[in-house]
Amino acid sequence: MHITLDDTAKEKISAHLDADKILLLTFEDGVGPYSQHAMIHMQTQFSLNIISAEMEKSTYDEKIQSEIGDFWIKGYSKEDLQEEMTIKFNPRLSTFSLSGEGGMIDDNLGFIDFTKN
Repeated sequence: MHITLDDTAKEKISAHLDADKILLLTFEDGVGPYSQHAMIHMQTQFSLNIISAEMEKSTYDEKIQSEIGDFWIKGYSKEDLQEEMTIKFNPRLSTFSLSGEGGMIDDNLGFIDFTKN
C-alpha cells in the first residue's frame, strides 16, 4: 500500500511534523485513544492524526508508506483502503480527502494534531 499527497496536503501536514512525531491514518470506529466516537453513518470515515513518539499507539499495528513518512493504521482497517491512495487538500472547503484507484474513500478526512495543547 502507498499514499501519495498533493503539494498542498504535503505542505499542511508536514508543518506539524518533526523527528519525534508519528502520522496516523485513523479508522473512525471508536477503538483506540485517537478515534473519535463511532457514530452511526453510512460511509467509511477516517482522520489524519499526529502524535508524539511517546504517545500510545498499540492499536496501530501496520503502516502505509508515503513521501512524507509512514502512516500507521489499525491493521483491520485495510479492508476499507486501497493499494494506491491519494490525499488531497481542497482549498475552497479547507478539507482533506482520501481516494484510491477505485474512487473516493472519505471526502472529508479529519485532521487532529494530538501534540498540540
